[in-house]
Amino acid sequence: MNLKGKRIVVTGSSRGIGAGLAKALAGYGARVAVTFSSNAASAEKVMAELPGDGHMLINLNVASGESVEKAFDEILEKFGGLDGLVNNAGITKDQLLMRMKDEDFDSVIATNLRGAYLCTKAVMRPMMKARAGSIVNVSSVVGQMGNPGQSNYSASKAGLEGFTRSVALEIASRNIRVNAVAPGFIVTDMTEALDAKQKETIQSKIPLQRLGSVDDIAQSVAFLLSDASLYITGQVLQVNGGLYM
Repeated sequence: MNLKGKRIVVTGSSRGIGAGLAKALAGYGARVAVTFSSNAASAEKVMAELPGDGHMLINLNVASGESVEKAFDEILEKFGGLDGLVNNAGITKDQLLMRMKDEDFDSVIATNLRGAYLCTKAVMRPMMKARAGSIVNVSSVVGQMGNPGQSNYSASKAGLEGFTRSVALEIASRNIRVNAVAPGFIVTDMTEALDAKQKETIQSKIPLQRLGSVDDIAQSVAFLLSDASLYITGQVLQVNGGLYM
């Protein structure tokens, strides 16, 4: 999976899966735009760990149209175009529906779904002009199977998969591909906060008997961004150890 020379934006790449994606893609030779919304220190640390050169760090709040427009103008000016976009930025505000605040539902949709819409729209013209590009949306197994207390998050990810298929149909004639990766339970700071019993319960439901790694996700995303997947579009690649089939 050679990404040498490809210019790729990874939203929400200051920590977790996004940070792992940025490092892996840079390792495959890509020039990466690392984005963050609030944690500049963490994003700077990720930048310092990226192999290769030509990368950039930029503040981006995907829920704000103004922020998206400003950030992508700067990215396009520095990179001179874009070959790939990974819509990874996402938040959770878990609560049972009967207790969920309206603003907690709205904010999750605004970041996880509307954010992908805004960022995808921002790269459409340059990719269409180049008649090439690959967009990868990071969904979740929860968007497919549901999860109590995550109706807002599940809705945002299910919507993201429908968005993926529709946009793929719209721009396939311009040689732009749109796919999604749906991770299962992945070892990150959030899952590390779980106690041993919680982890054991989760693992018992996974046929491969382990939680996924950030590298498991990074390999799949890199494949969909690379020229090894030129005939794949409108697909959702499930990377969940068999948790949901």
